[in-house]
Amino acid sequence: MSAPTCLESASDRWLLLSLLPRFGLRLRERIHANTEQLTDILDMNAATLKALGLTTDAIEAVMAWQADDSGHPVIVEAGRIRSASMASGIFLMGYGEAGYPDALRHIHNAPLLLYGRGDPDLLRKDQLGVVGSRNATRAGLEHARQFSAELSRRGLLITSGLALGIDGAAHAGALDAGFQTIAVVGCGLDRLYPAQHRKLAERIIEQGLIISEYPPGTQARAAHFPQRNRIISGLSRGVLVVEASLRSGSLITARTALEQGREVFAIPGSVHSPVARGCHQLIKQGARLVETADDVLEELGTWWSMQPASECDQTGPAEQDLSGLDSREIAVLEALGYDPQSTDALSQATGLPADQLMQSLLLLELEGLANSAPGGYLRAG
Repeated sequence: MSAPTCLESASDRWLLLSLLPRFGLRLRERIHANTEQLTDILDMNAATLKALGLTTDAIEAVMAWQADDSGHPVIVEAGRIRSASMASGIFLMGYGEAGYPDALRHIHNAPLLLYGRGDPDLLRKDQLGVVGSRNATRAGLEHARQFSAELSRRGLLITSGLALGIDGAAHAGALDAGFQTIAVVGCGLDRLYPAQHRKLAERIIEQGLIISEYPPGTQARAAHFPQRNRIISGLSRGVLVVEASLRSGSLITARTALEQGREVFAIPGSVHSPVARGCHQLIKQGARLVETADDVLEELGTWWSMQPASECDQTGPAEQDLSGLDSREIAVLEALGYDPQSTDALSQATGLPADQLMQSLLLLELEGLANSAPGGYLRAG
């Protein structure tokens, strides 16, 4: 029995399995218990396939593959996906292939097939998922960049979801520091989302890797993102949540990480900040409170914690250079805390009239020493 000439590789066999009608997790588990490899069913006769529990539609698709029936709808779709992948520089990697990441292979409902653009060897490296709010604060974005850069220096590959906010900052932090990163997306790799991150995606493809379980032509949909999250956590040794509201999708990633036996880390924030509440909830539930990169490395209990600390090792607030400020700006900076303060409160604390206070706040923002936030102003993290 020969495969259709356009579908001959090992990954093509996994492609066909991914397209079989009603080939769900329970059926796959039953088959896997009775075969050495799931793709073995592609060489079985119809009676055996029926005994294993495949539906009539699925059996017909397998028979069409064996008969080199290029007109069968499933074979046509497989050929379309293969051609579209080749045209877009997308590689395919099946569950049973050597390059498929071992950590991901052992999670519940692991993807049968991964689509990728970039360096597939990165899938074998030890990874840390970094996720958080799409509506991140400036401080949160800076934390994501700093932690991702430092953890990359210390030997961890940063994996995230290419979303706006914390995800994008995490990828950029690793890339800007000269390291690779992996993005996991909930769409086809020829339909990358969001549009605002097209240039970032190009950088990742050139210097890292973007993967998806969705074939070319698949548009981003809300239902895809929880599915994507299980891959981020499944690839990773642990997941760091930088900022998250109580309804953030990042909490889904954290929950999935716990179910998969991964470590969960969270950076605390202001008690007044809505994007800190999800992190605080995780900490209450047992996530490791993180202030520096060492907190992550020590919890993982790996050789990274033994590596010499770089000059950027302490990823908390850096010592600030105040040499370019006059006494008025220094007074305003000293009055600021890490919780937002209103301009009325700052005016009362500094004794400055509103116009002078706003000028000082603007200068501090330009110097990267202060941030505006809901409720007022606060020191940059």
